[in-house]
Amino acid sequence: MWLIIGISLRLANLTAKPPWTDEFATLVFSLGNTFSPVPLDRAIAPDILLQPLQPNPAASIGDVIHNLATQDSHPPLYFVLAHLWMKLFPSDGGLVSLFAARSLPAIIGAALIPCVYILGKVAFRSSLVGHLTAAMMAVSPYGVFLSQEARHYTLAALWVTASLTCLVIATRHIQNRTPLPIWIALFWVGINALGIATHYFFTLTLCTEAIVLIFLAWLQLQTSQKFSLLFSPPWRRIYAVATGTCVAGLIWIPTLLENENRGALTEWIRGSRGGLDWLNPIFQALGTLIAMISLLPVESSQLVVVIPSGVVMLTFFIWAVPILLRGIKIQLQHPENRIMIQVFAGIVISAIALFFIFAYFFGIDLTRGARYNFVYFPAIVILLGASLAVCWHPPKELMEKNGIKSIGRWGINGKKAVMLIWLMGFFSAVTVICNLGYQKYYRPDLFVQLIQQTSPVPVLIATTHKTYVHTGEMMGVAREFKLANSPQQPLFLLAHQDRDPNTSTIALENTLKKLPRPLDLWLVNFHAPVAETVKTCVISDTQSLPSINGYEYKLYHCQ
Repeated sequence: MWLIIGISLRLANLTAKPPWTDEFATLVFSLGNTFSPVPLDRAIAPDILLQPLQPNPAASIGDVIHNLATQDSHPPLYFVLAHLWMKLFPSDGGLVSLFAARSLPAIIGAALIPCVYILGKVAFRSSLVGHLTAAMMAVSPYGVFLSQEARHYTLAALWVTASLTCLVIATRHIQNRTPLPIWIALFWVGINALGIATHYFFTLTLCTEAIVLIFLAWLQLQTSQKFSLLFSPPWRRIYAVATGTCVAGLIWIPTLLENENRGALTEWIRGSRGGLDWLNPIFQALGTLIAMISLLPVESSQLVVVIPSGVVMLTFFIWAVPILLRGIKIQLQHPENRIMIQVFAGIVISAIALFFIFAYFFGIDLTRGARYNFVYFPAIVILLGASLAVCWHPPKELMEKNGIKSIGRWGINGKKAVMLIWLMGFFSAVTVICNLGYQKYYRPDLFVQLIQQTSPVPVLIATTHKTYVHTGEMMGVAREFKLANSPQQPLFLLAHQDRDPNTSTIALENTLKKLPRPLDLWLVNFHAPVAETVKTCVISDTQSLPSINGYEYKLYHCQ
């Protein structure tokens, strides 16, 4: 039942939201194509700009791997799977099918539901914990958000879940001082290798697991005072797993070093250190944690929607957080469950600590990308399921031991509280599906509507270009024009810019001289001095025009 609900939510409205730049990268590289054929510094038609989105029957898996290694900053496993998957679907108007690209992460995201059920059941030896974990994963707004993007994060989260399952099994063997089965050790190494081959940030999960294992070793030394235990059978196999995982990771070192030369692709993640910007990582991390459970339409542009949504969310958390904390507190009193709560809490705390270390000591603010929190997302859902299990079936003896008379609040106890928390998750998932939560960074659909309503004459859309990210921004606009079957087909200028912004200015100047008038020039995300030819045009008062997510623009009427 949870799987049916989860996959229905993930497939609903799957293609309603336009793809953004990262998704265009997935589409292009998974097809075995590159952004290189798109001409720079001259006016081009939409079909030329969209050429990399055309399926290429001659492209092979080798092309996918080669193009990623030379032009991107990600490992290839997911892109290879997407390459094979998208071959099963026909093209959409000559372009790759967006449904094909997004359905793969949606299905993988739904597969997380039975996987966390297994993890919850194995960890707490309780099918109730497994069911409630699966139920919350099915409706998690964060889980739905990851599943509806043509990216590799759901696959990475799947490997995180599998790796955590191996960690749980290893923890049991450490407790019992029995050897970790060889097949589990080999499976663990294989999962970790696949995780690194899917996303390099999977190594953050491995770091959190290492921290937890160090904590378990410390606990064992505290109780036994025998250093020799660290060389007992379970630990020897764990060291072998660590060694095998390190070897699997070292394979990617040359690729990572090569990626250093493509630092422009990751400039956006460099955090600012001025003024109150120091507080951004804290609020960004907190916002992502909250949105794993609840997210109503607080991102709406209408205050009449934002204010009630914010009030409901605040009221919900004031009511729910104490309930969830009590559930964790009671689980900690259970001798068999205490260590598992400590393991999963250790994963979450270690991951968040690593994010803050990167942000405050290295200037790399991983909290800016909510999607990167996949490294500990399954652990959060497991803790949530374990807490709700106490709420669903409160153990009287442990509650009396802690002096807790009721697990609920405000007269809402037991199963009703669990149902209310689940329903909040469900409505939050619907919020994401309707693009009212985790809104897309780019809205080319709205931008195209604005151009069609404002410009009755031929149009040139010009932007400065540094990497394929900027190509993707314009691809979104060109794709919307193509889908609209509009008789108005604008021209696009990708004015390339290295270190000297004047190169973009010169490219714009030369292009404008060759185009007939009248012409409407839309400078979109154009970060360069204005060309002299542009100054002869009449700038439009854009204050009366709406702002568009991802597209900062100026309009010039060239008569």
